[in-house]
Amino acid sequence: MDSLNKGLRKVEAALKWDPSPIGSPPMDLDLVAAVYATDDPHQHPVYVVHFDQRAPDGTITLNRDSRTGQGFGWDEVLTLELDRLSSAYGRVVVGVAVQQREGARAFRDVTQPEARIREGYEELGTTDFAAVPDAAAATVAEFLRAPDGEWTYRPLVQGFDTDLTAFTAAMGNKPA
Repeated sequence: MDSLNKGLRKVEAALKWDPSPIGSPPMDLDLVAAVYATDDPHQHPVYVVHFDQRAPDGTITLNRDSRTGQGFGWDEVLTLELDRLSSAYGRVVVGVAVQQREGARAFRDVTQPEARIREGYEELGTTDFAAVPDAAAATVAEFLRAPDGEWTYRPLVQGFDTDLTAFTAAMGNKPA
């Protein structure tokens, strides 16, 4: 018998921050999604979606990308069509990285950062990164596929002191 629960279907991860003060280098944050195989959910991602990329099958798309935090509302928006992901994938981790082009920077250096996860109009979770002020990158959400195929959400705020490349390799590791 099929389950009556639909689980998560189409989820949006959004990120915003205030622009740097006048005269300061721009602050650039990036939303990142890593997709893991059902049989290897904590090791190496099958693929990663971040700036100027999308999932090979089109199920995860970066709809908005900001390099400065300027604009109204959410500066970066990532759409995850979980219900369309192949059954070969059992876990998706969403994270945020602070670009390091202007030297070592962490969330404490960003003015009013906030990440939000929602499905439709239902907010699933938010973070302001206060729990990881010294981190240069952080995971913010984890989506898991149950044996019946339904997707669930779990908040996962875990900081990393690393650049974007190393972050994408480590973001799916089991929390310490």
